[in-house]
Amino acid sequence: MKQDSTRNIAYTVDCEDYVHVVKFNPFDSGDACSLIAYGGNNYVVVGTCRFQEEDAEVEGMQYKTLKTFHHGVRVDAIAWSPETRLDALPPQIRFCTAASDRKLRLFTSDLQDKNEFKTFDGHSDYINDLVFAPKEGQEVASVSDDHTCRVWDLEGNEKAHFVLRSPGMSVCWHPEEAFKLMVAEKNGTIRFYDLITQQAILSLECEQTPLMSADWCLKNTLKIGAVAGSDWLIWDITRSSYPQDKRPVHVDRARLFRWSRVNENLFATTGYPGKTTTQLLVHHLGHPQPILTGTAAVGSGLTWHRTLPLCAVGGDHKIFFWVTEM
Repeated sequence: MKQDSTRNIAYTVDCEDYVHVVKFNPFDSGDACSLIAYGGNNYVVVGTCRFQEEDAEVEGMQYKTLKTFHHGVRVDAIAWSPETRLDALPPQIRFCTAASDRKLRLFTSDLQDKNEFKTFDGHSDYINDLVFAPKEGQEVASVSDDHTCRVWDLEGNEKAHFVLRSPGMSVCWHPEEAFKLMVAEKNGTIRFYDLITQQAILSLECEQTPLMSADWCLKNTLKIGAVAGSDWLIWDITRSSYPQDKRPVHVDRARLFRWSRVNENLFATTGYPGKTTTQLLVHHLGHPQPILTGTAAVGSGLTWHRTLPLCAVGGDHKIFFWVTEM
């Protein structure tokens, strides 16, 4: 593993528009290909990817668009449902979006004639993040600049409502902790809520602001990561409510934090889009320097592949993919 190695982009996919957000399906959809969704100014595209890192018969990367969904307004966030299946007859695609008009939209499609969407109204300000319940997929949680976290059923009824002390930036739902929700606030506080009692049960503190993004490690439920100011921060929730590890990484400010889905020591951060490029850094907790440095023209969004150490960022008419070592 080379330290501080600047790596060129491994693969790109051309898109018709600026890509505001990109999201690999984190759930097994029953197909050898990986599902990916990306959102532009008024549409969402769902496609499949297959990489040579997982299939020797693939040269580089194979990408295929399955369907384009008209959205009518800018897409700011996308969450996949665990109910999405490509191996069902007919297949089912289900995802939810957050948009610049402060609404959530739930899309369900069989990729043929059935294409439905429902709108969820309730947030009074910009929605920053959303996530499906990871087991059954019967609820969606969202956080907003309106200082709330809300949990919805699939009909758009509000099932829970948590009042926050500052804008909600990230919300995570862990498959091994199905009755807890992690909510990260811009003021640097990360809270865990018990969904049965609807009470806060644990909080973590950054001691710096603004917290822009946080993530709950899939491979280790005790590990939480975030970016605040220009630093990344890591907690072990059994040890302290303050970070065990932190490091300055992005000169201006850090924007997104995402754990790898295959290694509990691997994570990526992005900086704020600058005048020309956005910096992507891949970090390994065993190494003092980033193990991969990438740049994308005004990149946005950050997502990891479900089974490979491979991440993607959206950009101007493109999606960029980087591959790293474990």
